[in-house]
Amino acid sequence: MSSSLPAQAAFYRPAEVARLLHCSEWWVKEQARRRRIPFTWIGGRYLFTAEHVAEIVQRFEVRPVDPVSTVVTAARAPGRSVMEDGEPTVRLTARLPRRVRAASNPAA
Repeated sequence: MSSSLPAQAAFYRPAEVARLLHCSEWWVKEQARRRRIPFTWIGGRYLFTAEHVAEIVQRFEVRPVDPVSTVVTAARAPGRSVMEDGEPTVRLTARLPRRVRAASNPAA
């Protein structure tokens, strides 16, 4: 007589999924709570199957929009001091914190 029960499914807990995805357990639970990732809710716990984990990876996969636009040209290279239209760029510098300014100027 054959059993009518399905084959035993392997479930992963949020901590195990977090280790597989190299993220935090909090992130996994938060995404499940917000219904952004697939999960199974059994016994008041988030449980995940291997199919769920594969779907999570697919949902958060980012593909390049245009392979040509990923090439950095000389005009767009970071750290350029002249914009494409020939105008020089203005380099911003951070102000010293108030406590440092006060320590260097005791009269103020």
